[in-house]
Amino acid sequence: MKKKALIIITTIAILIIAFIVIFNIFDFNEVDSEKQSEVNKDNQLTRQMFLSNDFPAEYQPYIDELKKKYPNWEFKALYTNLDWKYVIDNENVFGKNLVPKSYSDSWKNTNPGEYNVEVDSGWVDSSRTAVEYAMDPRNFLNYVRVFQFEELSYNSSTNNASSIEKILYGTEFYNRIVEYKNSSGTNIVTDKKYSDLILSAAKTSGVSSFHLASRIKQEVGPFLSHSSISGTVSGFEGLYNFYNIGATSSSEPMGAIKNGLQYAKDGKGASDSTKKKYLIPWNTKERAITGGAIFIGSSYINSGQDSIYLQKFHVYDTGSDELFWHQYMTNVLAPYSESKLIYTGYSNSNMLDNAMSFVIPIYENMPDLPCTSPAISASDFSSDNTKVYANVETSLNVRCGPGTSYESLTTIPAGTQMTRIAKGKQKGELWDRVILENGLVGYVFQTYVEEVPDIQAEKVELSLDKTTINKGEIIQLNAKVLPEEAVDKKLTYSSNNTNVAIVSSSGKITGIGSGKATITAKTSNGISSSIDITIYSPVTDILLSTDNVVIQVDGSFIIDAEVLPEDADNRKLNYKSEDDKIARVNEDGKITGISEGNTNIVVSSDEGNISKTIKVTVTRKLQDGEIVFDEKLQIDGNEITGLANKNNTVDDLLNKIQTNYTVEVYNKNGEKISGNSLVGTGSTVKIMDNNSLVIEYTLIMYGDVNGDGKINSIDLLVLQRHILEIEKLGNIYVKAGNVRKNGKAPSSVDCLLIQRHILGLQNIEQ
Repeated sequence: MKKKALIIITTIAILIIAFIVIFNIFDFNEVDSEKQSEVNKDNQLTRQMFLSNDFPAEYQPYIDELKKKYPNWEFKALYTNLDWKYVIDNENVFGKNLVPKSYSDSWKNTNPGEYNVEVDSGWVDSSRTAVEYAMDPRNFLNYVRVFQFEELSYNSSTNNASSIEKILYGTEFYNRIVEYKNSSGTNIVTDKKYSDLILSAAKTSGVSSFHLASRIKQEVGPFLSHSSISGTVSGFEGLYNFYNIGATSSSEPMGAIKNGLQYAKDGKGASDSTKKKYLIPWNTKERAITGGAIFIGSSYINSGQDSIYLQKFHVYDTGSDELFWHQYMTNVLAPYSESKLIYTGYSNSNMLDNAMSFVIPIYENMPDLPCTSPAISASDFSSDNTKVYANVETSLNVRCGPGTSYESLTTIPAGTQMTRIAKGKQKGELWDRVILENGLVGYVFQTYVEEVPDIQAEKVELSLDKTTINKGEIIQLNAKVLPEEAVDKKLTYSSNNTNVAIVSSSGKITGIGSGKATITAKTSNGISSSIDITIYSPVTDILLSTDNVVIQVDGSFIIDAEVLPEDADNRKLNYKSEDDKIARVNEDGKITGISEGNTNIVVSSDEGNISKTIKVTVTRKLQDGEIVFDEKLQIDGNEITGLANKNNTVDDLLNKIQTNYTVEVYNKNGEKISGNSLVGTGSTVKIMDNNSLVIEYTLIMYGDVNGDGKINSIDLLVLQRHILEIEKLGNIYVKAGNVRKNGKAPSSVDCLLIQRHILGLQNIEQ
């Protein structure tokens, strides 16, 4: 397998929390405004992506057929919200996707000056048609090629040595004791087989052992003499690279191999911590297989590129600032080839009936029909739109391509009607391209189809039981095709705004976000009708910056409240004091202290479904000079800012407050702290007169969004999870995340500023 390392080196590894591992390797140079703009753009794209169990109409029939064959398989749609042309434009870049030079010109880039130029020995740049074919997921939704979309995490219930051996069958790795040469040329014989090493590597890295075995078989198999794992390459004796990691293309003889072995030797200049993580140097086969597996898991699978397809085509990544660069291989057909190896391994292990999970990418504005393979000549077909039926005694196979060597998509009973969209005129056996009534597109043997009389659809009538639904609600669209005698009543559904509403192949509309969307139903012969729907987003929660307020008589405090979700339609809040004699609150959430005492302020949604309570303590009014703050501290109501990071101990804070009263400091958990203990966002300062509370303040430190008094990678991850709406922050911490201090919600720009602070490039001013 040929690959092109487009990996950049970083000095920061973001903390692993739950299912998100944010790890990229990149060279961090000064980020100019143009670069920041691009980072922001890609972060915005990432935030818009989402997983769903509902597939677009053009995908659904393939999923249905796979579920019918393997009921235990699970399929999830990854809505990338990336435009198809934009994706292809970014992938169709010289040298990014390669094919063997021996392939026909239909597979190759034929531009002057680029045609047949060897990017790597024997490999040339692919054609745009080849990229479109390889990236169109609909081409590979069959029981074999679908394994390029399989989630590749380690599964202890299915991964075992005997199953690995079945994948390795036919190679020199099969049932073989591991031997290797050290740097001195001495042959070392171990007591372990290759299957043992692969299984151990899978457990350590969290990567499927079947994926690792298939990847090794694809990269260096089937012979142990492959230069990347022989241990005998001059200058790199005793070094091994089973996955060809870092084997970037080079015009030098064996350049790619040597680049890969250089990575095995020293990580190509990687830091000591990185080399330790990946077990570099790879001077034994066990270290090479395990270390490479950790690399694949950390750099790809554990960071969102959890399938062969997503490793080849970088269109989704939970931790990346950019797309289209972090790609493990350059062979445009790598996912196609490796999926067959994985399928064969599962089939030989009798595991195809097991529960498995597949994630299928969805793009915007895709062609109506799956992109055809460059191996299928357009001149072998003539355009058609004829209604035909299966003229067979029992059943007819519908295949992925025009020939029996292609996988079967489904089997249809005798008499089944379909539309022939391209009539075959090949030499020898004739094959037609057809679309079934459920939308599935494939090829059938022309001898077994006959034309049928065709009464076309003339009108589509649509109706809804109600035209406004709540976010998350599902409603069935009622559709009727006229005249009743129309042979083809198949409808395809689409939404003009999938951020607001999506529609399934059966016409079920799901509310995604607040707004309006137009749902369109279209017949196979182009007759369409549309209907408008409004999605209402109700309030689900109210976030308050604090649930405890201390103010003086005649003092005031403005309640900082955030309504969730962000797209809630009715964001109005109502405020009520339980005792107006102690404290009053106006319609804008401003609390005013009336007399000493305690009461509660109730904050409720205008819809009446959510309410929160704030405890209010009113103390006597302080006189000028009773409490004096250092000029570097800014006091806004009951909030203190301006305490410099790295000079934020309790003692640092107390030195900036002058008063005859006792000053007590508590951390975000309400624990009293002193001396060199750090204060951070959410820490409170209580001014006490003996045992009586005089006034209380809450501290905000910009960039410290988790309240530990430090600004580090944990804060970056916590803020990213808030922005992605994985785990929302309270308002006081949201304020701390607004590093720009512009009063807006934190964004990817604030994340970038925190990252630059961590790397020492630009300090966050308090």
